[in-house]
Amino acid sequence: MSSNGGVTVLHVDLSERSTYIERFALPDVARLLGGRGLASHILFRDMGKGVDPLGAEAVLVFAPGHLTGTCAPTAGRTTVVGKSPATGLFMKSSMGGHWGAGLKFAGYDILVVHGAASQPTYLLVTDTAVQFGDASQYWGLDVRETSREMAKQLAMPDVDIACIGPSGENKVKVAGIMCTYYHAAARGGLGAAMGAKNLKAIAVRGRTPIKVAEPGRFWDVSEEARKRIAATGRCKFYGQYGTAGVVVGTNEMEAFPVQNFRRGYMENAYQISGQCLTDRGYLVRRESCFACPISCKRYSATRARYSGSEAGGPEYETLAAFGAGCLLEDMDANLRANELCNILGLDSISTASVIQWAFESAERGVVPEHVDDGSGGHVRLAWGDADAVLALIEMIAHRKGFGDVLADGVRSAARRVGGDSWKWAVEAKGLEQSRVETRMAKAYALAFATNPRGPDHLYGQPMAEFGFSPEARELVRKLTGDVKFANPVITEHKPELVAWHEECFAMTDSLGLCSRATLSTYAITPGMMAEMLSAATGFEVDEQEMHEAARRIINLERAFNAREGAGRKDDRLPWRLMHEELPNSRGIKAVNSEEELGAMLDEYYDIRGWDRETGVPKASTLLSLGLEEVASALYSEPGKQRM
Repeated sequence: MSSNGGVTVLHVDLSERSTYIERFALPDVARLLGGRGLASHILFRDMGKGVDPLGAEAVLVFAPGHLTGTCAPTAGRTTVVGKSPATGLFMKSSMGGHWGAGLKFAGYDILVVHGAASQPTYLLVTDTAVQFGDASQYWGLDVRETSREMAKQLAMPDVDIACIGPSGENKVKVAGIMCTYYHAAARGGLGAAMGAKNLKAIAVRGRTPIKVAEPGRFWDVSEEARKRIAATGRCKFYGQYGTAGVVVGTNEMEAFPVQNFRRGYMENAYQISGQCLTDRGYLVRRESCFACPISCKRYSATRARYSGSEAGGPEYETLAAFGAGCLLEDMDANLRANELCNILGLDSISTASVIQWAFESAERGVVPEHVDDGSGGHVRLAWGDADAVLALIEMIAHRKGFGDVLADGVRSAARRVGGDSWKWAVEAKGLEQSRVETRMAKAYALAFATNPRGPDHLYGQPMAEFGFSPEARELVRKLTGDVKFANPVITEHKPELVAWHEECFAMTDSLGLCSRATLSTYAITPGMMAEMLSAATGFEVDEQEMHEAARRIINLERAFNAREGAGRKDDRLPWRLMHEELPNSRGIKAVNSEEELGAMLDEYYDIRGWDRETGVPKASTLLSLGLEEVASALYSEPGKQRM
């Protein structure tokens, strides 16, 4: 953050090879919390309606949180905001590691990329200069090769690099942006947006210290947060087993998405769990993002097959998507799939999801059992075939053969292939669903339906509905009046839970903290975040003002989609989850029905101040939040619109 607690934004125009600085003062930070909040404001302001997300007019915003780079525990996150090539709608994707802190140490709080370079280009941002470099020598290299070669050529072994792999260069719409080798802003195809700009990498290094307004007070609240993290059982669990540690428990709940969401239980789920990684010697070491005491990040290596494969992770989502989704019970194969996604720059959730769709399409006779691999050979589409999965990952990244059909995501693939294949394309808004079984988790169902980026857990993440911990049960009691509503298969009071979690997530992203500390475990509360921000800036904000700022952010992001024509009609879940019941041994009618979702949407829209019929924020809501420019963009005469 700037020395006065404000925000310094570096704008880079790749077309003109020019830069300029914009500054936001403390009141703007208080209104939008910095980080994701200001990034969404900049995106709405600088990228008009109907802009091609792969065009030169598209804007890409890299926004470390306002506290990123400080001693606040878990303050190492960066949000990347843009228009998704996959959905055509708002996209925010978040990455850990150390890149965000590096940008802050270079003296910049936010980096905004405009235009498109005429040839492969990289940016080098330091505390002394911003340089445009020729990236031709790195074009075609994978993420690991690019990161190593750039650090060597720049003679900066400690440089932090965010880059794309071959998938981003090939504008694959399930391509992500990778930083520090294995940390990913993966979802929504923002790697393709970076590739369309001919931007191979952004390297950052700085030595400028970050100053806070009240160092003693900031240290005290940060120390309190560290103590709460150390004392929280689920934080310890994540440190021991990583996010993949929840595989076994999710499977026992019969809520583990298996074989393209056809089942909720998998035999031998332990073999693809975080416990297996640890117990059977796959885990090489535990790692931490900047300032994180939890250390949920894994670094793993294969033990037998695919010898020499090693990479950061895998996370729960990757093991669930490839292991349970594609029926790969072999941990070595899962580790190799994870490594390929990391070095090729692919979103593992979307990549595995479109492969599952291909396997089911072949099983149902909609596509051939053997497909062209683009090199004169064929790949057999069959559940559990590790060689096929690994070949398809490569084919997708390079748009080779049938991989080109899959490279734009499952919605596009189903439209190209036709038939009824759209029914088992597990997506909404054009984004493949992350590995949460919403038929057994009704707050997640609502959160996924209303998420502006599509059905994904990293916008609301209402984990409290499961009541896994004392912290979760107490939060449910506080929000609903009774702990009995910590029940995932009932719909009562789910809109209140979703609204609170979305607001907490907006705070978390904007400050640069990790949801592992704030939403998965509830170790860091909104009140503590308010205290951290106040101490850092010297500008007092309380918990209620944090929630109000979060509502501004959520309305801004909803308005971006509304301007593109999205609304209630798009607040859906995948067809399979809304029409096919999930088998289970508990006798639960597990399905996301139209009636159930519709009733929750009505209540949720009322809480948000959005129109029930359209799902668009009312003009009165936007005006009450001080978003006059947004109201003007959506309504030519705000005062005469539905209030």
